[in-house]
Amino acid sequence: MGTSDRPRVGMTNSGLRVVSESMPGVRSVALGVWIGVGSRFETPAQAGVSHFLEHLLFKGTPSHSAEEIAQIFDGLGGEVNAATGRDYTVVYMRVLDELVDRAYPVMSDMLCRPGFYDLDQEREVVLEEIAMYEDLLTSAIFPGQALGRPVIGTAEVIGSIPKDGISDYHRHHYRAPNMVVSAAGNITHDELLDLSERLMGGIGAGGEPAVFEAAAAGSPTMTIREKPTEQVHLCIGGAGLSRSDPRRHAQSVLDTLLGGLMSSRLFQEVREKRGLAYSVGSYAVGYADAGQVAVHLGTRGDNLGTACEVIGNELRKLGDNAVPEQELRRAKDHLKGRLVLSTESPGSRMNRIGRAMVTDTEMLTIDEIIDRVEAVTAADIQALAQEFWQPESFSVAAIGPDESEIRKGLARLTA
Repeated sequence: MGTSDRPRVGMTNSGLRVVSESMPGVRSVALGVWIGVGSRFETPAQAGVSHFLEHLLFKGTPSHSAEEIAQIFDGLGGEVNAATGRDYTVVYMRVLDELVDRAYPVMSDMLCRPGFYDLDQEREVVLEEIAMYEDLLTSAIFPGQALGRPVIGTAEVIGSIPKDGISDYHRHHYRAPNMVVSAAGNITHDELLDLSERLMGGIGAGGEPAVFEAAAAGSPTMTIREKPTEQVHLCIGGAGLSRSDPRRHAQSVLDTLLGGLMSSRLFQEVREKRGLAYSVGSYAVGYADAGQVAVHLGTRGDNLGTACEVIGNELRKLGDNAVPEQELRRAKDHLKGRLVLSTESPGSRMNRIGRAMVTDTEMLTIDEIIDRVEAVTAADIQALAQEFWQPESFSVAAIGPDESEIRKGLARLTA
């Protein structure tokens, strides 16, 4: 299959969407079931249920115990895992092509008929995970909103939600029209469609589409948590582009040259030239109706002020000056290289097409994405930097041992 070929798309009788890319040259299949529900679809009283439910899918069904599920996939030499985000949940596997018809029935059983066993034991696991989890920046950018709540949820909800509440949530959201099966590897589309028709028939059909609360970035805020850490961990950021914004490819180029490479501006100026931090970089995330850009840093307290000053200067430079052609070319070539190399991985292909379909995002071929990356200009980068990457408009989230010292260091970000 070439980079310009389009995935094949179909639908089962119950409304389950099926998308695939055939890769006859490999001996494996990556298969994922995507559910159009994540943390931003939850009410405050449900905060974290999407993630908790994902955990419980692995705790057994009336047909397979948790131990048997683990033994089956281990015995097949394959893997099965899951992830929950703000926009979706995905359960995925990768096995040899000849073993799909043995592995897929087990995964479909997990999804369609979870037993919700070991509820209290798994509740403690997630509560422990909550205690270690911090997502201060997104909460600061989208305060008081579903998008700003942590994916992992709250201890109050996870510690008290009954089995019936989780079962109702599963029945409401894990329905065929709200789900997508995606696969890439040595499997034909007809095979996948036939298997999905037969194996996923136990999932509910019909019902209303899942809806989420609209998001809007708030005014810049500062959140600092004092903890006895050796380093100060800092994230600064603000609103970004939605996942369907036509400027998203320019955003990817900007993010790459700013903090996504060893040759990126932040890595070179903060770490390599000045030795101010081991960890520094940037990222950009797009959602259906909103987005987020951010810079992250881990450094000693006595280096924080200088590191913040350097970061602030680099952000302003992006808006003040056009990116040199050589630097722009390096970022574009890096993105193109990663895109093309991803076509050799069944897992990457499965993720790309499944995520696009479950989030209702334009499904571009690799060649189409490359063309859009190539079309990005220095003026596009500068305009985005001026609109979204100005430190004066950023919210701040930091964890460290001394709040007063952190505030003093952060003041140099906008000095």
